[in-house]
Amino acid sequence: MISSLKIDNTDFTFKEVSLGKLFYNEKYMIAEFNEGVDLNFKNFNEVTTLIKLQFRDRPFGFISNRINSYSINLSDANKFNQKFPNVKAYAVVAHNPITEKVFEIEERFFKFNRRSFRDLNDAIDWVEKALSSLNK
Repeated sequence: MISSLKIDNTDFTFKEVSLGKLFYNEKYMIAEFNEGVDLNFKNFNEVTTLIKLQFRDRPFGFISNRINSYSINLSDANKFNQKFPNVKAYAVVAHNPITEKVFEIEERFFKFNRRSFRDLNDAIDWVEKALSSLNK
């Protein structure tokens, strides 16, 4: 379970899906996907449905707290880019150097405003700032 002052002091909803754990509020979602999962556009459907219900067409942020090792099918990147044009801030919390290298590779495929962090609170701060700057 995610533990962070930012999360503990904010109104978040928790949902466990087949791919892992999701925490979300009105502005963004934090995902902790399960160890060994191979994310692709098809098996992301449950998360897609929840995103569409929660955020509709409003701008939102997505934080991948990569405490586990999993893969993303990069051949599906364009489908994700097209399906989620309202992702305005995508943060990855890399807990080790390998995850940072994976993030660098993924950068070439995804068109989201993306940034990597080592700390979940820093990722949350960046996402909140990026989303608040849209309203100015």
